[in-house]
Amino acid sequence: MKKIIYILFVFAAATITFNSCSEDFLETSPTDQISEATVFASTSNAWGAINGIHRSLYLRYASQGEGGIGGIMILTDMLGEDVVMTSAGNGWYNNLYKWLDHRNETDRDNQFPWIVFYRVTANANMIIANIDDATGVQEDRDIIKGQALFYRAWCHYNLVQFYAQRYDGAGTNSQAGVPIMIDNTIEGLPRSSVEDVYTQINADLDDAIVLLQGYDRVNKSHINVDVARGLKARVALTMQDWATAATYAGQVIAAADFSLMDSADYTAGFNDYTNDEWMWGCHLIEEQTTYFAHFFAYMSRNFSSTNIRSNPKAISTLLYAQIPATDVRSVIFDPTGLHTSIGLASNFTIFPYTSQKFLAVGGADSRGDIPYMRLGEMYLILAEAQARQSQNGTAQQTLFDLVSARDGAYTLSANNGQALINEILLQRRIELWGEGFRFFDLKRTNSALDRNGANHNASLCGIFDVPPGDARWEWLIPRDELDANPNMDQNPLTK
Repeated sequence: MKKIIYILFVFAAATITFNSCSEDFLETSPTDQISEATVFASTSNAWGAINGIHRSLYLRYASQGEGGIGGIMILTDMLGEDVVMTSAGNGWYNNLYKWLDHRNETDRDNQFPWIVFYRVTANANMIIANIDDATGVQEDRDIIKGQALFYRAWCHYNLVQFYAQRYDGAGTNSQAGVPIMIDNTIEGLPRSSVEDVYTQINADLDDAIVLLQGYDRVNKSHINVDVARGLKARVALTMQDWATAATYAGQVIAAADFSLMDSADYTAGFNDYTNDEWMWGCHLIEEQTTYFAHFFAYMSRNFSSTNIRSNPKAISTLLYAQIPATDVRSVIFDPTGLHTSIGLASNFTIFPYTSQKFLAVGGADSRGDIPYMRLGEMYLILAEAQARQSQNGTAQQTLFDLVSARDGAYTLSANNGQALINEILLQRRIELWGEGFRFFDLKRTNSALDRNGANHNASLCGIFDVPPGDARWEWLIPRDELDANPNMDQNPLTK
């Protein structure tokens, strides 16, 4: 990890220097780099460091396909069966859709999550290591440190899902995970076990939840206790720790700080993080636009990029067929592909079942806020955790509370046991379509990839079936990391 971590330190300095949005830094500090001592001399300066992390989530990285976390969300859904590529377009994400890029250790798509999440971790570690000595009020130190701990947990959680075998709630989880980076170092770190990685994730989240109590954040790009609890619930669901998942998702719902959106908001384009349901997301102002390196440049229906004009994203016809006409979520997909309500220009290619869930500011403006966590997900986590604990009645009610907000004709489910779990998982696919969850959900539930019988084109997707437990569910460790770190080993090529 020596080479990679060295790059992380360079990025950390750049993030704190250029992306802190701090006028004081720009006015009084050298423009090439701000020293660590200066950044953490006071909590006022340290706020610039945590703001730098918030900003780094929607930076353009090496290419226009690497639009921060939004770009990674696209990567994960390209490996599922619910988002459909309608053509080869101009090439973006084609080989990932074919299940090739994440199994190529030199491919940039394979490297991208590794680089981003370890870079953010390096920045978070700098804050965690220094903030206690910064001058200022204790409340600010706690809030800044709590957010940094959240980010470190969130990064390791994503990394271990990409680059390791799934967590098995009934196993020891001694399989190789990812390096646990809690101290910035340029020395190569070995892979910790999956169990140890999740232990560190939960320890950081537990500390973050304590430190963030009472924090009234300035906007939803910041992390408050609801978001930390939401991630705790998400992690517990992945670990099949149903009781913990239910506890923390239930706490978020009971806090009543957010409310499920109405039908008008649901069809408004998923582009405004002031939406009452959004718990955490990024907000991109005009001065920070990333043009074609943005989620909406690939997943919206109305931005006039070559990719969207020629390769608009569609929903699986099998999934769409299971959405009732009375459900507002059916409206954000168009079986005709004409999308008359948004007035597509004549140079937009028409394909059936394309999505208008995501709408950019306009045809010449790719901006749109990106949802990282919503209240709807908390209902789904709670319902699934309840159902898996055989709490059928409470799970049915929790599911009803969510789905009835989307479909006025929905009635309380009469399903029990596995049938109820299957219904909840179906609602999860419908609710979270395009928001970056599907690959992780297939992996955590040890399910097969099955693209058969839908509108996937064999020449485009390349692969229709991947059985559970197949080696291809683990992304390969990037070759740069293997070359730089003698303590690193590769994931199996086959099983």
